[in-house]
Amino acid sequence: MSDGNGFQERPGDPDSPHGTGPNGTGSPNGHVRLSVEGLPSWLDPVARAAETVLPTQLSRFLPPESGAGRQSAVLILFGEGARGPELLLMERSGNLRSHAGQPSFPGGSLDPEDGDPLTDGPLRAALREAEEETGLDPRGVQIFGVLPKLFIPVSDFVVTPVLGWWRRPTPVGVVDPAETARVFTVPVSDLTDPANRATTIHPSGHQGPAFLVESALVWGFTAGVIDRILHFAGWERPWDRTKQVPLDWRA
Repeated sequence: MSDGNGFQERPGDPDSPHGTGPNGTGSPNGHVRLSVEGLPSWLDPVARAAETVLPTQLSRFLPPESGAGRQSAVLILFGEGARGPELLLMERSGNLRSHAGQPSFPGGSLDPEDGDPLTDGPLRAALREAEEETGLDPRGVQIFGVLPKLFIPVSDFVVTPVLGWWRRPTPVGVVDPAETARVFTVPVSDLTDPANRATTIHPSGHQGPAFLVESALVWGFTAGVIDRILHFAGWERPWDRTKQVPLDWRA
């Protein structure tokens, strides 16, 4: 059965490390399906937005019509922390060739074993990459939505943002210091706090939303997606868009 986005819903064994649980959980090597069953009510606006939002409402950078680009996926994982709803982020190693030192969602390129990029390949890739980068147990994650594919011109990535609910939280942390500098969560209340919001200004002239949270400057693709989720979920609070943070050419 298809969920309308081309992702197939397939049953599986909830106790198998390579299967899919009854609520949309799964592992990167097994079948993964979308499900909104049992989501906390505060996530309902995000799930509804994922069903209706258009690519042009998320970004002006859209995948090339030619189909070119490196297929990839990120996991936008919502959990429930000590201060309420939160998001899982990581800071990339400063030695990486692409987006070094930037806070980001867990994610990366699709591998052949992830499967078809047009069906459930991005779901498996997002879970696999999150496990490899943060130690996350994918069996505790419920995939409840997928946003339209977006494009990162500087790295030629065609990115599928995969929305997850951390139904059974597990310990996370840096798995490979060569790839990841740290793993952390950010309360959604901090992301919506106007005092933590700003506009980044790149020397090229490009401007974009940013968040100053957890001793980090979240900007670029990650901040852009968070900004749009807050907006379309109805969580956004008025903030001072004239508050600027300059970037240098290394960014």
